Amino acid sequence: MKIEEVKNVITIGASAGGISAVTKLLESLPEDLDAAVFIVIHISKVAIEKNILGLLNKKSKLEVVIPQNETKIQNNKVYLAPVDHHMMLSNDTILITRGAKENHWRPSIDVLFRTAAAAYSTCVTGIILTGLLDDGTSGMIAIKNAGGTCIVQEPEEAEYADMPQNVINNIEVDYRVSIIDMQYILSDLYSRGTCVKGEVPANLKLESEITLRMSSNYEQTSALGTTTIFTCPECGGVLTKIEEDGNNRYRCFTGHVYSEDVLRSEYAKKTEDALWVAIRMMEERRNFISGLEKRMQIDAHVSDDRKKKSDELKVHIERLKEVLKDIGDSGIIKL
Repeated sequence: MKIEEVKNVITIGASAGGISAVTKLLESLPEDLDAAVFIVIHISKVAIEKNILGLLNKKSKLEVVIPQNETKIQNNKVYLAPVDHHMMLSNDTILITRGAKENHWRPSIDVLFRTAAAAYSTCVTGIILTGLLDDGTSGMIAIKNAGGTCIVQEPEEAEYADMPQNVINNIEVDYRVSIIDMQYILSDLYSRGTCVKGEVPANLKLESEITLRMSSNYEQTSALGTTTIFTCPECGGVLTKIEEDGNNRYRCFTGHVYSEDVLRSEYAKKTEDALWVAIRMMEERRNFISGLEKRMQIDAHVSDDRKKKSDELKVHIERLKEVLKDIGDSGIIKL
């Protein structure tokens, strides 16, 4: 059987509250939808994807499947990214890999959206639903820059408004609507004739190629933006700053990617971890000094010196604990 050429691609991203939102959207889509649909939901590694797949198939008029690596894309079918794997698009083919995480997520909404934009340009419609933080914003910028269509769930309707609101804050979306109204927009878009792919921006094409190949080439990564003095919190690689329409991301040459907010939060966490290690080591040293006083006969001069060191350590410990109280998610330490 000859596989029908895919003319239109719909990418859907959701995080917290996403299963319910995606189910509602799929339930509204017609069975003759002239598109292939790709879904990334941020879920835990321990989630049982077959249960989620069964739930979506109960409500969806379209068949929902979890693709294998190098699955050929079929029109009028829904593809759900497998747990702990990226789902990427290239040459009418789905690639499934365990590449580096983006903003700590695998599968990543941005990875799907970015590779879809590079492969299908103007024929991509991106949809961002409920979720926390700013996942999906970079991917939607890619779709917008490639000439695709951007739709976000009305933030007031979303269970968690962060993701759709962050997209709205960073780009001019084409539609900001409730989930139930998305079916009418899609029907209208696909009734206007055959989509013709447009030109893909060079930077988007390069980053998509790097992602698809899981490349760890420093020269190629640095060509995407400005090399910084910062290092990747996960692997220690040098970070390249990528500027997109006022929205900044940081990418290391091994593939880890962070938005500014996530990177700031990660640095704050690393600082907190380092301070707790310092406190533990000082506490151990102080306890050791105090224990010596009890176990050994020490002259008064030595005893006073050890007590002074113990007291100094106590002061340092208390100061570090005060610093820890002031470390927030912003990554700013108030001294």
